[in-house]
Amino acid sequence: MELRHLRYFQALAQTLNFTRAAEMLHIAQPPLSRQIQQLEEELGVTLIERTRPLRLTEAGRFFHEHSSALLEQLEKVCNNTQRIGQGRKRWMGIGFAPSTLYGVLPQLIGRLRGDEGIELGLSEMTTVQQVEALKAGRIDIGFGRIHIADPAIQQQVLTADPLVAALPAGHPLAGKTVSLADLAREPFVLYPGNPRPSYADHVLELFARHSLRIEVVQWTHEMQTAIGLVAAGIGVTLVPAAVQQQHRQDVNYIPLQEQDATSPIVLSLRASDSSPLVMHCRALIEEYLPADATKA
Repeated sequence: MELRHLRYFQALAQTLNFTRAAEMLHIAQPPLSRQIQQLEEELGVTLIERTRPLRLTEAGRFFHEHSSALLEQLEKVCNNTQRIGQGRKRWMGIGFAPSTLYGVLPQLIGRLRGDEGIELGLSEMTTVQQVEALKAGRIDIGFGRIHIADPAIQQQVLTADPLVAALPAGHPLAGKTVSLADLAREPFVLYPGNPRPSYADHVLELFARHSLRIEVVQWTHEMQTAIGLVAAGIGVTLVPAAVQQQHRQDVNYIPLQEQDATSPIVLSLRASDSSPLVMHCRALIEEYLPADATKA
């Protein structure tokens, strides 16, 4: 399937007339008919009922709606690419671990989106994936949860979030401060399973520092999945305290006794990157950080 197939089909779907569609596309009618036929053959379905007047089939209506969205997005990408290439707009790629959306990141995104001179690209990814994306130039800045030793990457701890235990509603430990030793006796839901190292290794190391081991009964890829499994009674887990902003009736968030039970939000940048846009982002981040934020 080629791009012209989508454009030809869009013209025909809008006009429901081969002659008018061909005129709109500045081509003859026979080539248009052949292109539509090729598209139908490739999809293996009929898109146009060749009656008088023409009508879209149910599959045709579905394809029209979704291919319209694709073409609109492509046009936007092309326009922004031209603006960036001509220096009229700057592109900023941000990678983020989902749990960092409870920190300064939403404020930063909101501020950057309000700047008409910046095209923002957001990518959900782990810290390890962010480091690779930074080195490949796919993103310019990353928000993660772990330290990565890489001479090409500069990292800064923005804040150290306290960790809290996520327990099913009605759990015997709910309603009081718990210790890591209490949690080590419970079945554990841990995330993410891959890629490693990850936040999961941070949690395992935390328990190891206190000479404790946990029994992981379920690995998940996402924090929200882990919380959902906790609600289902599969086990318990540890999450950054900021997650409590999500009020759930089926999960209790309980403070921990250990003061070192924290999870950092780590800013990752290319070590050699001193571009004005990255420096602007760093200045905005400093503006949004709490006065007592941990720095590194």
